[in-house]
Amino acid sequence: MVQLIDSDIQTREVLDWKGLHLLHHPAAACSKKLRIFLNVKGIDWESHIVDIKTGTNYDEWFLGINPRGLIPVLVDDGAVHIESNDILLYLENKFSNSGPKLLAAGGVSEMEELLNHENSLHMDLRTLVFRFYFPGKSPSKPEGALEKYRDTGSGTVGGVEDQEKSVQIKFWETVKNDGIPDETARKSALKFRAAFDELEARLGDNPYLLGDELSILDIAWFIYTDRLILADYPIARLHPRIDQWFKKLSARPDFSKE
Repeated sequence: MVQLIDSDIQTREVLDWKGLHLLHHPAAACSKKLRIFLNVKGIDWESHIVDIKTGTNYDEWFLGINPRGLIPVLVDDGAVHIESNDILLYLENKFSNSGPKLLAAGGVSEMEELLNHENSLHMDLRTLVFRFYFPGKSPSKPEGALEKYRDTGSGTVGGVEDQEKSVQIKFWETVKNDGIPDETARKSALKFRAAFDELEARLGDNPYLLGDELSILDIAWFIYTDRLILADYPIARLHPRIDQWFKKLSARPDFSKE
C-alpha cells in the first residue's frame, strides 16, 4: 500500500481532514475507477476536483499532498494514500463489510498480482489514447508546468527519493518533442492484444473476469477497455467476449453514472 508518511506531505492542512476525501478529476481514467468502486460499495466520500487540464495538479498545494502530481489521491482521516490500485485494496480492506466483497478467491495477494499486470500497461494505455484519441496533436502541459512540477513538492514517497516524477517528465517531454511514433503505438497495441486475449480466455462463459461475482479486477479492466474503445481499438472484432462483458457492465447504474 502506498501511504505517504509525514515528511512526504508539505500541504499540512490535509492531515486534519476528517472522513473520506477523494482528490480526482471527472475525466481521468484512474479517478473514474475509484468512483465506480465507491458506487458499487455504497461508500460516502467528499469530492475535491483537481483540474488536470489547466495543470492544477502541478500547483504547490497539490504537489504538497502527492509529490508525484498524479490523481486520484485518497485522504482518510488525515492519512494520504496514492496510486489507484493500492487505494482500491485499502478501501476494500477497510470496508469489507460494506456492499459486495470485491476480492478474488485467493484474497489480497492474488488480487495484487492481477492488478500489477494491469498497472504495468498504464503507460501503454496513455500511449494509445494520446496517439489515437487525440489525432494530429497530443495534449501538452501549459508553459512552464513541467519546470514547476520538477522543482515543487517533497520529492519523496515513504521518505525515499521517488523516481516516478522523472518517468512522468520524460513522457511529457517526449510527447512534446516527438509525439507518439507509429512503432511505439504498435508495440503498445500488441501488448494490449495479448492482455485481452488472456482476459478473453479467463472470462470464458462467466459473467465476470473471476467467475460469478464482480471484483476489483472487473472495475480496473473496465476502465482500460473504455479508454481503448475511445481510441478506436477494435474490441468487438478481436475480443467479442470482452466486448459483451464491457457492454453488460456499462449498463449497470453504478458504472454508467461515471
